[in-house]
Amino acid sequence: MLAQNKPDIRKLTLTELEDWFKASGQQKFRAKQVYEWLWQKSALSFDSMTNLSKELRASLQESYVLQGISVANFQKSFDRTIKTAFKLHDGPVVEGVLIPTATRMTACISSQVGCSLTCKFCATGKLKLLRNLEAGEIYDQVAAIRKQSETEYGIPLSNIVYMGMGEPLLNYKNVLESIEKITSPSGLGMSPQRITVSTAGIAKMIVKLGDDNVKFNLALSLHAANEEKRSKIMPINESNNLDTLADALQHFYDKTGTRPTLEYIIFKDFNDGLSDAKELESFVKRVPSKVNIIEYNPIDDSEFLRAPEENVNRFVAYLNSKGVIANVRRSRGRDIDAACGQLANKNKDAGQVLKKATA
Repeated sequence: MLAQNKPDIRKLTLTELEDWFKASGQQKFRAKQVYEWLWQKSALSFDSMTNLSKELRASLQESYVLQGISVANFQKSFDRTIKTAFKLHDGPVVEGVLIPTATRMTACISSQVGCSLTCKFCATGKLKLLRNLEAGEIYDQVAAIRKQSETEYGIPLSNIVYMGMGEPLLNYKNVLESIEKITSPSGLGMSPQRITVSTAGIAKMIVKLGDDNVKFNLALSLHAANEEKRSKIMPINESNNLDTLADALQHFYDKTGTRPTLEYIIFKDFNDGLSDAKELESFVKRVPSKVNIIEYNPIDDSEFLRAPEENVNRFVAYLNSKGVIANVRRSRGRDIDAACGQLANKNKDAGQVLKKATA
């Protein structure tokens, strides 16, 4: 049987696995063992399932494929951030980042190969969208970065953000399925409250998140609370304007009780003035939310510049004076193009440590 004609075993439910074992004349409990190998132990091959007989592993190999990802290489920043290039089974590469801070170890993971939204400040937005990632491929990034966190720093992974390459809500089914596998007791067992999904603003899917009563956190990439400015940097705003997004976020909050985060990259002489802060204050008053002010990270051929420190401080001070919860999120991994908005598969050395993956 050709590999491309075999089903991916990770697309099977436990019940479907049990049915296969029953039809194959195997003991039913073996299905649970395989399921544990896939989602608790993060096995990437049938040969690694060592408590199964060689005959059973060969039978699984004959019937199914296990289309995991592999680590192509990784770079370590001066600030200990690690960017990893993950190669998919069919050739494309996506990137994930381990972000260490004093209080947490965060995995920033991708949900698509490329992106279709063409945000002007984002390197990934300059790439074509090739395809969605499967749930297992998203899961694999978390499993690999979790192992990386423990191996490199001896600290368990604490948080996950879907803020890498792609728009998560345009890959809704696989993103939610990956979160189920990451949070389930039969998977990695992480708390959904430690997971944040970031969207450029797909209003109808934000509403669906609320209707589905998700338990994870939501972040909106806002970046301007002015229709004209937001449309200039984020074309998605033309079909998902601020009024629509405010309504969707309110629906999400009403359904889930979770306060969304508004992400706001601050650019010099574009959205860093007092009038911009006032517009953001007005938007925040429409939706129970908190604000992350994000330092801009330059990308090739960008028309934008990083806002001066004094502008950032003045902006945040105004928001805080009006009772808005606003914090500055400092950039990590800029020297290896691993910071917010910089993921674009460049994987250049930049004078840093570039490590080839070893088996």
